Amino acid sequence: MPSTSQSIVVPAPIAEVWARLSNFHDFSWAPNVITRVDKVGELAGNAVGAKRILNQVFHETLIEVDEDRHMLRYSIDDGPSPVSPDDVSNYIGSIKLGPDPEGAGTLVEWTSSWESNSEDAVEFCHGIYVALLEALAKSFQQ
Repeated sequence: MPSTSQSIVVPAPIAEVWARLSNFHDFSWAPNVITRVDKVGELAGNAVGAKRILNQVFHETLIEVDEDRHMLRYSIDDGPSPVSPDDVSNYIGSIKLGPDPEGAGTLVEWTSSWESNSEDAVEFCHGIYVALLEALAKSFQQ
C-alpha cells in the first residue's frame, strides 16, 4: 500500500493551529497552493461527511474529526491522475497535531495512504503536502 508522510513544526500553540486546520472548507492560510475551495452540500467544515472540491479537481470528504486528539481524516473521492479513481482507491489522508518534542510549537503530521499498483501518487502527494505544511507554518510567522 503506497503512502506518504510529512511533518513540520509550526511556531504556535496547538489550539491556534487546530483552529486554522479544523475547518475542512477553509484554506485561506494557503492561497498559493489551494486557489479555490468549493463547499459541496450544507454540512459545516467540522462535520463528518462535509465535502469540498479543491482547485476545481480534487473531490474530498471529511470522514473523521477528533477534537480531543486534534486529528482529522478525509478521503479523496475523485481527482486527476495520479490520484484519479482509475489510479488509486481507498485514499485516506490524515492530519494530526501534537506537541513539538523540543517545545518550539506544534508538530503537524500529514499522512496519506491508498491502494494502487503504482507508486506515481507518492511523489505527487508528497509535494502538495510539503507545500501546504510550509504555507501553514508561514501563516503563523506573518
